[in-house]
Parts: sequence; C-alpha cells; structure tokens
Amino acid sequence: MDTSNETKWGRQMIEWRNLYRGLIMGASDVVPGVSGGTMAVLLGIYERFIDALNGIFTREWKRHLAFLIPLGVGIVAAMVSLAKVINWAFENYPNQILFLFLGLIAGVIPFLANKSNYKETFSGIHYVILIIAAALVGSMALFGEGPAETPVITTYNMETYIKLFLSGWLASSAMILPGISGSFLLLLIGMYSTFTHALENFVFEPLIPLGLGIVFGLLIMSKVLNYLFNKFYYQTYALVIGLVIGSIFVVYPGYESDLMLNIMSLICLIIGLLVAYGLGKIEY
Repeated sequence: MDTSNETKWGRQMIEWRNLYRGLIMGASDVVPGVSGGTMAVLLGIYERFIDALNGIFTREWKRHLAFLIPLGVGIVAAMVSLAKVINWAFENYPNQILFLFLGLIAGVIPFLANKSNYKETFSGIHYVILIIAAALVGSMALFGEGPAETPVITTYNMETYIKLFLSGWLASSAMILPGISGSFLLLLIGMYSTFTHALENFVFEPLIPLGLGIVFGLLIMSKVLNYLFNKFYYQTYALVIGLVIGSIFVVYPGYESDLMLNIMSLICLIIGLLVAYGLGKIEY
C-alpha cells in the first residue's frame, strides 16, 4: 500500500470547513420550523450533499466520505453541544431566534434564483411547481405548535424501538428537504421531547434507533432527490425555491406586545440577512 498516496488523499480531499457548515446545519435542525436542508442551500452545498449521500456505496466512496465525515461531525457536535443553549434561547426568546433564522432563510432565495437562472430557464410549469410547493409547506403554519407533546419515553421495548426508528426516518426525510423541518415533524408526532432529552442527557438507548432511522431516511430520500436533479434539474430547483419560500410562513412567529422585544426581533432579522449575504459571498 502506498501510504504517501493515502496521506495525500486525506490531506487534499477531506473538506475541514464542512465542520462549521455542519455546526450551522445541526444548530438549525434542533429548532422546530427550521430546516437543515435550507441551511445546506444557504451554504452552497445542497447538491453536493445529495450527491455524496448517493455515492457512499460507489467506487468513489472515499471522496464522498471525505465530504460527509466532517459535515456529520459538525452536525452531531452542534446537536449535542448546542441543544441546551438553543432550547434555552428558544424557550426564553422564541421570536428573536425565529427572526434570526427567518433572515437566514429569506437570504437564501436570491442565491437560489441566481443559481437556477430562472429568468431564462423557468416557464409556466416551473412557476406552478414553485407555487404548489410554497403552498404545501406554508400550510404547515396552520398546525401552529402541533399537538401537545407526549411524555419523554423512558421505558423501551420492541414497539418503542420501532417507533423511534420510524420517527428518525420521517424526520431525516424531511430534514433533507429545504423548507421542511425534521424537528417540526417530531413535534407534530409527539417525539420532540424524547429527541431533545436524549441529546441533552446522552441517553443512548433511544438515540441508537433514532440515529439508524435518520441514516436510513437520508439515504433513501437522497436517492429520490438525486434522481430528480438528474432528470428534472430546473423543475427540482423550482420545487426547492417553493419549499424555501413556504418555510418563511412556517417560521414567521408574528410580533409581540413589547416594543423592545420587537426591536430585538428586527435586529435578529437583519443579522440573519447579513449572515446569509456573507455566507453567500463566501460559498458561491
């Protein structure tokens, strides 16, 4: 074995800046209503992310793992280390956190529009797809905070393992789609408390089936999206843009009665827009 070539491969191919990208994606995935897929779009890695997930079991698996490993480490690190901080901020300053992410999400749209070259590539069918996607995601705002959370699962048997696995599968299938929040779906099905409790307290028994479900969901949904990008590239971009636009209605929390809190929300919105603009300049 040529160890020098292996060392060269590791040094050149592993994208260490995916660590910070993963931190951003992981932090957003913890917040109900915010999609990690949207953050991947913002960071300019969405198509590569889909491609890498599809390429794990191909001959080029090393190249794809070199992309995914630091990204995965960043996502997990953010979920574990920032879960308490984000949950605290979300409980005490929910509007401000949501306005911050609202700015990030709104800031994605111009970059998506430019990348799709919509002025030249979009026709009537593309705008129909965009509007339908936006309406479908936006309608999730009608659910509000969803049904009351069920108690945290603390006893485990085969039934709960299957439920945890399917919950992880559902959440990750949504997580990979821009505009659709995996955490929000967990909230709707009453599993969000169990998910965050397991992360905060390192309870591995529920994390293992949840994690397996998440991995399985990512692999399956990535194949669907990869097919769509290969066969219907600009239609898929219209779909993605619609999903992102629709998520604005889901994330938008409304205004508060306290003027100072509203000012803070406005500042957070501006910060989000500026960060999105800055990241767009760096990543594109």
